[in-house]
Amino acid sequence: MASKEENRDAVAERKPGISEPAGRVGTLHRLLKLTNRLMAPFSTHLSHRYNISLNEFRLLMAIGRTGASASHELAEHTGVNAMSVSRAVATLERNGRIKVETDPSNRRRKVLRLTEEGARLYEVMRPQTQLVADYLVDGLPEADIAKLDELLGKLIARLEAQDEQGRSLFIESTKPAEDQDA
Repeated sequence: MASKEENRDAVAERKPGISEPAGRVGTLHRLLKLTNRLMAPFSTHLSHRYNISLNEFRLLMAIGRTGASASHELAEHTGVNAMSVSRAVATLERNGRIKVETDPSNRRRKVLRLTEEGARLYEVMRPQTQLVADYLVDGLPEADIAKLDELLGKLIARLEAQDEQGRSLFIESTKPAEDQDA
């Protein structure tokens, strides 16, 4: 592990805007960059053509893959916060892409299902997601893909861990210092 002085030296040697910072912060920046790059085909090829936002796309694809789901299940499945899910659900419903129904086995539960139009759109956009997935890992050995999947699973589990009161350990552990007393 690098000392603080070595990290400072590495930062001092970097040219602004040319390379990523070293260490854990650099890893975070590369993950964020990867996420943004993975969304480029969506915004280039799908967003405007089908008048769909990124969160609407995520939910539509999740419902298409998993079947009827409740909003909170989709929030957990996608990692999108509940407020963004709610807005996306409202827009998808208004645009006739999903329908909200009462679950016959639990009258308090509302499930989201694709409409005929939503199912059509899912089938149109599904090949694009496969192209992105294939391009991302093409040329990597299967062992590397499996290791990447394992690491992603561990990172997601860490970010989703909760304390005994159901609070996010991640959110609680990353509070700014001025919020620690609140």
